[in-house]
Amino acid sequence: MTIESRFTRCPWVDLDKPDYIVYHDEEWGVPVHDDRLIFEFLTLESAQAGLSWYTILRKRENYRQAFDGFDPEKVARYDDRKLESLLNDAGIIRNRRKVEAAINNARRFLKVRDEFGSFDAYIWRFVDGRPIVNEIWSLADFPAQSPESVALSKDMKKRGFRFVGPIILYSHMQATGLVNDHTLGCFRRSEIIDTYGS
Repeated sequence: MTIESRFTRCPWVDLDKPDYIVYHDEEWGVPVHDDRLIFEFLTLESAQAGLSWYTILRKRENYRQAFDGFDPEKVARYDDRKLESLLNDAGIIRNRRKVEAAINNARRFLKVRDEFGSFDAYIWRFVDGRPIVNEIWSLADFPAQSPESVALSKDMKKRGFRFVGPIILYSHMQATGLVNDHTLGCFRRSEIIDTYGS
C-alpha cells in the first residue's frame, strides 16, 4: 500500500502529481509566521491570478531563484533593468503587471513590517491571532473568499498593494494556515489542529 492510498486527503489533491501531494501534506494550511515565507506565498498567490495553483507550484523553484529567495528587501530594490530581466525569464510567469506588482508589493511589505514590527503581526490580526477552522466536506463547500479576506484585501489595497483581491488573499490565508480548510475527512485537518490549535 502506498502512502497515497493510506491517507484520505482533500479532494483538490491530484494523486497523480507527487509534488502536489507533498505540498498538501507538508505545507498547505500550516500556520506561517516567518515574514520571508509569507512574502513568498503572497508573491506566488498574486502570480497565480487567472492560472491554476499547480502551474505556479511547478515554477516555485524558478521563482525562488529569480526573486532572490523572496527576500523582500532585495526585491524592493529591483530597478527597471532587473524588471526587464525578469520579463525575459522563461522560468516564471512573464506578465508585466504581475512582476511589477511583486516589486511594488515588496516595498509595501517593508512599510507594513516597519509599522507593525513584522508582517506576521499585521496579517494575523485579521483572524485574531488564531487559525479559523472551517467545516469542509467536499469541493462544493470551499468558500472563494471570507469576511476576513475581504477586510484584509481592503486594507492592503489601501496600503498600495496590487493583485490582492479577496479571492487571492483567501487562497493565501488557506495556504499559510490563517484558515484551516482541510476537509473533515482529511488526515491533515486534525494533525494541524492538534499541533497549532483552533
